[in-house]
Amino acid sequence: MRVGFDTSPLVQTQAGTARHVRGLLRALARRPELELVSLSYGGGGRASTVLRDAVWYPIGIARRSERFDVLHCTTFRGPFRSRAPVVLTVHDLAVLRRPEAFRPWHRLTARAALDGARTAAAVVAVSEFTKREVVDLLRVQPERVRVVPNGVEPLFTPSGAGTEGEYVLAVGTLEPRKNLERVVEAARRAGVELRVVGARGWGRVDVPGWVGRASDEELARLYRGAGCVVYASLYEGFGLPVLEAMASGTPVVTSAGGAMEELAGGAAVLVDPTDVDAIAVGIADALGRRDELVPLGLERARLFTWQRAADTVEALWRELA
Repeated sequence: MRVGFDTSPLVQTQAGTARHVRGLLRALARRPELELVSLSYGGGGRASTVLRDAVWYPIGIARRSERFDVLHCTTFRGPFRSRAPVVLTVHDLAVLRRPEAFRPWHRLTARAALDGARTAAAVVAVSEFTKREVVDLLRVQPERVRVVPNGVEPLFTPSGAGTEGEYVLAVGTLEPRKNLERVVEAARRAGVELRVVGARGWGRVDVPGWVGRASDEELARLYRGAGCVVYASLYEGFGLPVLEAMASGTPVVTSAGGAMEELAGGAAVLVDPTDVDAIAVGIADALGRRDELVPLGLERARLFTWQRAADTVEALWRELA
């Protein structure tokens, strides 16, 4: 089977979408019966982003699509027409639920691009929560949506050194949706040091305790050294830091409702992300219940592997080819 596979997220971001693409590529590349053809355009700059969103995804990615048995676009952006069946991956629909948290260009082009999910042969959603969003907001028939959860990278493990110090950790791009201002205030009220790791985003979010972007190896050490990880985002389609932290043997405080509660599966402390006091109480609760939460988190994280995700994706491709 010959599959055109969109790898553009690898030049756009270091966040969850890129992790999704890298994880699937590694798991699928070991399968000799599959021929994966990488499809990408441009770099990470603004000009490349504009051309990629406005021209390459709607038109360019499907050029010579007759060469493929399936064309898999790893974001919600895909072609207007394709001679091969198209699969779109939807990571979240935050741009529809919380449009104020995105740049004007992204809001403008995303609404048009999301129409493609209605005509794609199939849609991959990274969680049951995201599947419900796709069905409710895009009016896609449930039977056309396949849930394929992300996996966890093998370096996120309890084994190995942790970063020194007594601190709690927040992970996420510095942007409004990540709710970091409330997390900072909650950590202050809880009387703990907060360290924040992630790329600088948009919206002029600047928080104390920010240590910048970290490599995966540095992030793994930060997870292992943290008293707990606080991931109180206002909206996510999955929430990879929750999974990475649990796999690293670290208690997690995360948002009640939606994809993060689904992902936590009873192995994390759940809080109202709009309530600073609730987040502060959650931090204290996670620190006090470490011995209980760590084994629960490790057991939960073992369910999420890239091999399992690749099996589901390959089965979908074969149904469509």
